[in-house]
Amino acid sequence: MTAPTIDRPRTISYERPWLYPEQLRALFAPQRWAFIEASTKSGKTVGCIAWLFEQAALLGKPGRNYWWVAPTLPVAKIAYRRMKRAIPRQLYVSNDTDCTLTLVNGAMLWFKGADRPDFLYGEDVYACVVDEASRCKHDAWTAVRTTLTATQGPARIVGNVKGRHNWAYDLARRAEAGTMTDAAYFRLTADDAVRAGIFPPEEVASAKEQMPEDAWRELYYAEASDDGSNPFGLAAITACVKPLSSLTPEAFGWDFARAQDFTVGIGLDRLYQTARWDRWQGIPWGETYARVKTVSGTAYGWGDSTGIGDAVVEGCQKLGVTMNGYHFSLQSKQQHRHCDDRSPKDHDQARCVVRPDEQRQAEPG
Repeated sequence: MTAPTIDRPRTISYERPWLYPEQLRALFAPQRWAFIEASTKSGKTVGCIAWLFEQAALLGKPGRNYWWVAPTLPVAKIAYRRMKRAIPRQLYVSNDTDCTLTLVNGAMLWFKGADRPDFLYGEDVYACVVDEASRCKHDAWTAVRTTLTATQGPARIVGNVKGRHNWAYDLARRAEAGTMTDAAYFRLTADDAVRAGIFPPEEVASAKEQMPEDAWRELYYAEASDDGSNPFGLAAITACVKPLSSLTPEAFGWDFARAQDFTVGIGLDRLYQTARWDRWQGIPWGETYARVKTVSGTAYGWGDSTGIGDAVVEGCQKLGVTMNGYHFSLQSKQQHRHCDDRSPKDHDQARCVVRPDEQRQAEPG
């Protein structure tokens, strides 16, 4: 495909669409990197379309590439179609097969999916929007970041919040804390959109009635919920953080790993306070068994027997460690997640906390 044929140099006359103040401040921040966590339907797509078009229209030249990257190509095509509707028809030539818009100044706008990260390497990109960033693969962001190196181009990383365990959340926290060079952080909430007249407050209230609380707060207020892999909730974990007890550990809980993660052991005293904490990685399983035995001593233990943990628990038992396996499942996680709603008596009846001496008495022989 070639750029539009013109008889004389062309300039682009452009009037920015109306953006409400929070939207304008976030998208058109002077920093190279802007991380924007936003409510659904808060105008982030409209703002990003305006920002990326201005980058290409006002700074673009023949051969310069400007990217819109979304989790998948079908999602990117939503922005592609909206961009086509937003730009005066005489300013571009479109290619629906490649999802590109070539402007009259020769700059090209590309709309790409992030589901095949290897396809994102190679080009020099002069500006980029990463849309729904929390749903894009980390490898895709790594690839996109390399395309901006030679040009030192800017990027807008935007989207809803989706849990805490993803690259977009991590980088947003660094930008928010001011520890990332030339980066800014912004949050667009449902309240901002309501004040701007994007949608009425009744819509926010209706969504709250119909959605789970965690999902509603993520999608309308950009507040990350506890990840599903955490069965207890971050608030409960935070409430348990305190100095180590000086008493002797009477029971241990073990989570096993070797290369990618850590083997971790937590020892509790008779008052259920943390009295010891050990972790290590990268050693053979035989050494792990011996180290667990040294750390645990005569204290009783429970080991995560999910997956490979089953064999590790058995290896520790053969070495003489007093340990039972515990298999984590969706059902067992939910049972323990709701333990805090019970009275102390109910806790004992539900066996959410099993005392070492009780466990020994319950064993055959």
